[in-house]
Amino acid sequence: MQRLSRLYGLFALLMLAPLLGVAAEPLPSWYDGASRQAIVRFVTAVTEVGGKDYVAQPERIAVFDNDGTLWSEQPMYFEVLFALDEVRRLAPQHPEWKTQQPFKAVLAGDQKALAATGMDGLLKIVAATHSDVSTEQFIARTRQWLASAVHPKTGKPYTEMVFQPMLELLDYLRANGFKTYIVSGGEVAFMRAFAEEVYGIPPEQVIGTTLEARFQDTGGKYSIVRSPKLLHNDDGPGKPVSIDSIIGRRPILAFGNSDGDLQMLQWTTAGNGLRFAGLVHHTDARREWAYDRQSKVGRLDKALTAARDNGWTVVDMAREWQRIYPFDSNKDQ
Repeated sequence: MQRLSRLYGLFALLMLAPLLGVAAEPLPSWYDGASRQAIVRFVTAVTEVGGKDYVAQPERIAVFDNDGTLWSEQPMYFEVLFALDEVRRLAPQHPEWKTQQPFKAVLAGDQKALAATGMDGLLKIVAATHSDVSTEQFIARTRQWLASAVHPKTGKPYTEMVFQPMLELLDYLRANGFKTYIVSGGEVAFMRAFAEEVYGIPPEQVIGTTLEARFQDTGGKYSIVRSPKLLHNDDGPGKPVSIDSIIGRRPILAFGNSDGDLQMLQWTTAGNGLRFAGLVHHTDARREWAYDRQSKVGRLDKALTAARDNGWTVVDMAREWQRIYPFDSNKDQ
């Protein structure tokens, strides 16, 4: 009987072994290459109690850019696509837009005229579509758009255009006592509309570009009403400023994908002790997009040079990710 019990126990272990192996294996959608090894080596070092690189849990702060780092950003930043759709939706309330640029170009589908308005035109569009509503109303609008809009290339909802390897990295870090933040150039309320559901990052850990706002009392109904005036541009040097202001701790790990993340990586690695800086390099034209130094969206030029000069981790998407999106039916398609 005792022998039979041992056999049953051995059988159970054999049955469970594959499952236990999957559960214990970090970053399953990453090839076991240089980037995965660097991440695991870093996390192991800073969480090893008594080790020379040990970091106390409250100081395990990890910051991530969003566009191009946690989800795709081509052919245009998804928030810009939202803003363009909002111009079309709101157009009946603004007949003057038919003759005013950049709105005229959006409504006419004139990409050349829209491009000619440049950054000033884009800021006008964002101001018109992101303001003069309460934060709650804006988040509701964003969620409504995300529930119905699909990506022009894949036909998938934008919230499914997230990178499976980065979702695994977020989970891996949190399982090892890290607190994960988004620090992005995207508008903060736009990202808070989906970050917790998609990334497991709560709204208080989402940092982004912010608009001025005011408290409003309308007959005992209280709201925060958004203004079209820019309060803080959370891009480039604005990122370490907002990290210092809002988090109050220097991160020990930072991940980005473009020149807009350079100062965040510099700020992170300038601290004492072991640090990690990573860049997602878009090299996979077959499964996603391939772009870097010459791209108008998510340009990776100065940061790529800095990464190579400083020994930062540059993740080659084509070579190091077995899988890109959660909806990929199998690895390395």
